[in-house]
Amino acid sequence: MKNIISILFLIAGLSLSAQVGVNTGSPKSKLDVNGDVNLRNKIVVLNAPDNTLSHGNNDQILVSQGEGYPPIWKSLRIPEYEPNKFYLIFNNSFSDRTGVKFTSSEQSAIAAKNTAFTKGADISSLPGFKKISGLSQPISVFSTDSKTYFQFETVVQANLPSNGTTDISIDYACGIFVDDKLVNLRQRNLKASSASSTFITHNQIGVVANLSKGQHTVSVACSRLGSYRTTSDVVLAIGINAETNINSFIAQSSLKVDVYEIPQVFNPIIN
Repeated sequence: MKNIISILFLIAGLSLSAQVGVNTGSPKSKLDVNGDVNLRNKIVVLNAPDNTLSHGNNDQILVSQGEGYPPIWKSLRIPEYEPNKFYLIFNNSFSDRTGVKFTSSEQSAIAAKNTAFTKGADISSLPGFKKISGLSQPISVFSTDSKTYFQFETVVQANLPSNGTTDISIDYACGIFVDDKLVNLRQRNLKASSASSTFITHNQIGVVANLSKGQHTVSVACSRLGSYRTTSDVVLAIGINAETNINSFIAQSSLKVDVYEIPQVFNPIIN
C-alpha cells in the first residue's frame, strides 16, 4: 500500500509540476532521478505517427534520435569471433575499361629483371610501367594480423600479323602494388597466332601478409618488356582492345581484393 501511494504521489507531482526530482533538489528534466533505477516490468516508446506504444523486441535497445525527437528501438548485433582465427573483414572489386597501351618506343629499359623485380620494389624504380587508372583504389586494414588476397584479370592484345616461321611475339609484365610497393608480378609472352591481332586472357593472383593498420592504396601497373620480329607500328594493349576484332567490354580489367584478419577491433552493428 505504501508503494502504491508513493507512485500516486509521483504521478500527481508530474502532472502538477513542470519538473520533479528524486534525490535532487534541482531537477534538470520533467523527471530527474539522482541514483539507481530498478525497472521490474517494461519500457514503452510512443510512436508519434500513429500514437501507439512500442514495447520493442527481444535484445533491442533504445537509441536517441537527438534533441526534440523520441528515442527508437534498435537491434544491436556484435559479431562473434573466435580467437586466433582469420575472418573476411574487407572485400571489394573494381573494374576499368581505359587500360594501357604501349608503342614500340615505350618498351621498358629494365635489363636485369631478376634484380629489378623483387618484392617491395618501388614503382618509381621500374621504368616503363603504366598504372591501369581505374584499379588504383583504397583498401582498409584493421588488424596487425592479416592476409590480403588480390585477383587481377584482364585481356592482352597486340595488332600483330599472323605468325611466321619464326615466332613473332612480345614480352610483357603486370604487377600488383600496395602503396606503390610491388607485392606480386607475373611476366608473360604474347605470341602471334595463325590469325592476326591475337589476344589472350591474363589472370594473376597475389597475397601479402600483415599490412599495417589503416588505409592503403592498391594499384596495378603493366609494362612492355621486349619485342621479337615486330614492326614499329605494333601496339601492345592491356585492358583495352588494340584492334576491332574485340571491344573494350571484352578487354576490360577487374581487380578483386579480400582482406582476412584476426580481429582486434570489434565494431558493433546497429540496424
